Amino acid sequence: MSELLKISLPDGSVREVPRGTTPADIAAAIGPGLAKAAIAARVDHGFGAELRDIGRPFEGDAQLALVTARDEADALELARHDFAHILAEAVQLLFPGTQITFGPSTDDGFYYDFAPAPGRGPFTDEDLPAIEAEMRQIIAADQPLVREVWSRADLIARWQAQGESFKAEWASELPEGEELTVYRAGSGEDAWLDMCRGPHLASTGKLDPAAFKLTRVSGAYWRGDQANAMLSRIYGTGWLSKKQLDAHLVRLEEAAKRDHRKLGAEMDLFHLQAEAHGSVFWHPKGYMVWRQLEAYMRRRLDAGGYVEVKTPQIMDARQWEQSGHWGKYRENMFVVPDEIPHVGEEGSADDGPVLSGTADLMAIKPMNCPAHVLIFRQGITSYRELPIRMAEFGCCHRNEPHGALHGIMRVRQFTQDDAHIFCREDQLVDEVSKFCDLLDVVYKDLGFPDYAIKLALRPEKRFGSEAMWDWSEQSLRDAVAVTGRNTAEWGWEELPGEGAFYAPKLEFHLTDAIGRTWQVGTIQTDTVLPERLDASYIGEDGEKHRPVMLHRAILGSFERFIGILIEHFAGKLPVWLAPVQAVVATIVSDADDYANEVQTRLKSAGIRVEADLRNEKINYKVREHSLQKVPHLLVVGKREAEEGTVAIRTLGEQHQRVMSLDEAIALLVSEATPPDLRG
Repeated sequence: MSELLKISLPDGSVREVPRGTTPADIAAAIGPGLAKAAIAARVDHGFGAELRDIGRPFEGDAQLALVTARDEADALELARHDFAHILAEAVQLLFPGTQITFGPSTDDGFYYDFAPAPGRGPFTDEDLPAIEAEMRQIIAADQPLVREVWSRADLIARWQAQGESFKAEWASELPEGEELTVYRAGSGEDAWLDMCRGPHLASTGKLDPAAFKLTRVSGAYWRGDQANAMLSRIYGTGWLSKKQLDAHLVRLEEAAKRDHRKLGAEMDLFHLQAEAHGSVFWHPKGYMVWRQLEAYMRRRLDAGGYVEVKTPQIMDARQWEQSGHWGKYRENMFVVPDEIPHVGEEGSADDGPVLSGTADLMAIKPMNCPAHVLIFRQGITSYRELPIRMAEFGCCHRNEPHGALHGIMRVRQFTQDDAHIFCREDQLVDEVSKFCDLLDVVYKDLGFPDYAIKLALRPEKRFGSEAMWDWSEQSLRDAVAVTGRNTAEWGWEELPGEGAFYAPKLEFHLTDAIGRTWQVGTIQTDTVLPERLDASYIGEDGEKHRPVMLHRAILGSFERFIGILIEHFAGKLPVWLAPVQAVVATIVSDADDYANEVQTRLKSAGIRVEADLRNEKINYKVREHSLQKVPHLLVVGKREAEEGTVAIRTLGEQHQRVMSLDEAIALLVSEATPPDLRG
């Protein structure tokens, strides 16, 4: 009699099935509708649930949850993974000699990296229509996607025989004992193979051929290393249906209109250039936005009981070693030798080395936390003085690869709205709860009422004991529960493995005007760094105790958050943040004196205002200042000068309003007042 396996279903029922049974067999036994709808399975053999192929046999007793298109997150992940494989197959069919490397799914699609055949040159956007057509033929062929387990030697030999040097290299470096799996598309000698952990849909025909689009081509280095070969990366977006794809393309079109790089140039806010990769040149108007945002945050922090500090930009490498950052973060740090560069005598042809290579090393700070601990350690701190909330608008540097930089959203030099709270264990829940309340006020003031809260749990590689992690994670859960935000309404979710190496953290994900999410705020519990840097306070018992350190930020970085603001508001910033809040524009030169008077009155009332007295038509002036996203245009002509009025054109509105100058000043002052200063 064959061995029977026990398969437990979500409804509590248990089915006994022979070894060799697959999730697809279970779905078929339940009913034809489910058999058609099931596309994958979550299987738990006692080691945690794993997303698997619908046709992969059970290996023992298991818990089973069948996945359908209604399980959108899993379904999209599967579809995008399949689109990536089909892209690779299509490229190799169209362009023989092309080598394949890797092709993961992404948040809204997929990509694959290729090494073009010798002499062909990199792929271009002009190649995409033909590749799309070939992909649709592969989908129409409904090729089965079959998982196979290969030995290391056989797989390497196969890749080498096919001239796939990148795949052979990767297969040779995978850990000994790791199961090496391949997916075969099609059958017979014409079958196409790729090395992949999976899972995949049962066949290519499970995809909607109208639900994907190839979007662009870029360069990428093999394994992300500039010393390696340059590859061609082909990007695509993939969905479950054409309706989803069309909606996404509309969002992309809207996002392109809102691109902070485009609007930043049009509004004369900032620029970037190759001489300072990843650093922003803030123009006067852009820096005015920064100043207003910083002033607002400083007032909120002052009211919240924070003290502000300023710490060094560069510290000895030994300090970073002690904190643990040198070992965990060194590749992202700018390292500087502690010596005076060698300079030859004036006029001499001295070609000696600029640096000796023997000096002690220092590093420009990538974060502020160790320096804040050093401030906390000065003097003796009593338990009565806790909590200490230490804030810094700290300028940091991280050595991001050139290819990863993106406008002002991903930069090398950035300023955090950083703070660290030093508290006792019994104060932690209250401090985290207060932070959540402060963050809520700030986000709503800045136009982001919708955000989600996630708890990032311990990663595989971490400092600290299991007991410490248990306590830290539970403390964050408890703090969010106190505020009533640990619900689906607040997007509450726990993310296994996503915590920092020293602490779990709460993440706050904003939703912008076009539905995109941005992870910005965070708060992390940390008992590791105070231990490593020997921070202590004197307790009620007269003994030394370690404080708990809370790392927290609300905006994340000013650069990135300003980029998010620009895109969220499509450049039409709230009046209190706008670099120029009003422009007084004349219709005729006879109104110049009155325009200057209006400007003077507005400036005296604290309004950031300019006067446009140029000899240009008023419609031209309106278009120009609309492009600059000026909130209010105050139009004045001979009649307004005689009557002491202004005609206000508000950005985005069709009609103008005529009112007295006093009324206009009152209106603008009201709108220009930051939200924390309003009555």
